[in-house]
This record gives sequence, C-alpha cells and structure tokens, in this order.
Amino acid sequence: MRVALLTLSDSASRGERQDKSGPAVAERCRALGWQVFSCEIISDDRQALEKRLLALADSESVDVVLTAGGTGVGPRDTTPEATAAVCQKILPGFGELMRAKGREKNARAVLSRAVAGVCKRVLIVNLPGSPRGAVESFDAVADLLPHAVEVLRGASHD
Repeated sequence: MRVALLTLSDSASRGERQDKSGPAVAERCRALGWQVFSCEIISDDRQALEKRLLALADSESVDVVLTAGGTGVGPRDTTPEATAAVCQKILPGFGELMRAKGREKNARAVLSRAVAGVCKRVLIVNLPGSPRGAVESFDAVADLLPHAVEVLRGASHD
C-alpha cells in the first residue's frame, strides 16, 4: 500500500517545533510493509488541506492519506471539516473505533473529531496530533486499511 502522511500544525510548519507524529506513524506504516510516498507538514489551514488532499487523490500515487492533527476542539482544528468537504463518502466507523480504543487509555480521546472518508479512489483517515494519540489511533484501524483499499479498487466485499 502507498501512503501519504500530512501533519497539520501551525508551529511545526513554521519550524518552531519538531513533528513527531508524522514520523511515528510513518515508522508504523513501514513496519507493515507499506510504502510511505510522502511525509509533509502543513499549517492548520482548511483551504490548504483541502487543496493538498485533492492533489493527492488526483495524483493516483497513493492509496491512503493519513492526517495527524487538527482534530480537536480548538479554533484552528478544521481537519475533519476539510476531509468531509473533499470526500464523496464518509466512513464513520473509523472515527468511532479510534475514539473507543483511545478512551480505554485516556478519556480525553472522546474530544477527537477525527473522520475517515473516500476521496475519488483514495482513503483519507484523520489521526490526532499527539504522537501517542496518532500511533494508537493508527493501530486501532491499521488492519482495516488494506481491505478498504481493495474494495475501493473493485474487489469483492467478501
């Protein structure tokens, strides 16, 4: 599977702090034998994210886009809205599963508004911005991603 990682962070995009979430999730992807096509940092800007998600979907270079950050309740947290705006289908079970698994370790996981959806033939999954939250949420849904991608490519649901 080919994966693109986008970290949403104003401070990391300005070079004021190091992104730890993107590399941590990239490491998990590689451990599963997946190809990490790109690992980028962009600001918490809804329009910029929508544009980048559409460009990745149009490129046909990736099967999955994983975002990290911008899923909370802060004023600049707009990743779920940007994702929903570009997706033709929303997959609510991904967010539900990530929140349920996260809540087992930290009750604040329910504050995540992470969503997942399909943009053209690309699966987009939002992850929380903290390294621990991003990895734990990824781990909660990682085994579902290959099957979802196969179905997007036309495979049977069996």
